[in-house]
Amino acid sequence: MKFQYSEKKIKLPGNVHAYAEKKVMKLARYFEEDAQALVVFSVEKNRNKVELTVHGAGTWFRASESTSDMFASIDAAVGTIEGQIRKNKTRLARRLRQDAFVRSVQEETSFAPDAGEEDLTIAKVKSFYFKPMTREEAVLQMNLLGHNFFAFRDEDNGGSFAVVYRRNEGGYGLIDDAE
Repeated sequence: MKFQYSEKKIKLPGNVHAYAEKKVMKLARYFEEDAQALVVFSVEKNRNKVELTVHGAGTWFRASESTSDMFASIDAAVGTIEGQIRKNKTRLARRLRQDAFVRSVQEETSFAPDAGEEDLTIAKVKSFYFKPMTREEAVLQMNLLGHNFFAFRDEDNGGSFAVVYRRNEGGYGLIDDAE
């Protein structure tokens, strides 16, 4: 597993990175060797925050935890991702490493306008490769990222652009290309 670390408004000693790497390596059993982990450390309102993003097997996993101790935040983030994997293990089994479950020992965007005058300038542009996937896979990916919507290429509709989203009333919605 390859690691990247980022620190926001904080400078941490090397032992924190070593601890994070040791803990995140527990997740390596679920992935092939080419998996990547991004760990972002920050301090907000006297809380130690860890954002952990793991990309492997064509799937993104994300967790953000904030506690009074940086080491506890790392443990909680790893536990959250492991929980996501276990919760969805039947759906993920064909994507993750073959023996992953054998016992051996994108920036959220708000579309709500701000109060006051509306500014129409684009503050940030992100480019993504939209992988073709089924609608069920898109809903699973959205839930793993903890987002309210997810854009993808719909295999069920000839690879056209589509968006799945979480409805306020419960359940999921789909917006697809009406060609």
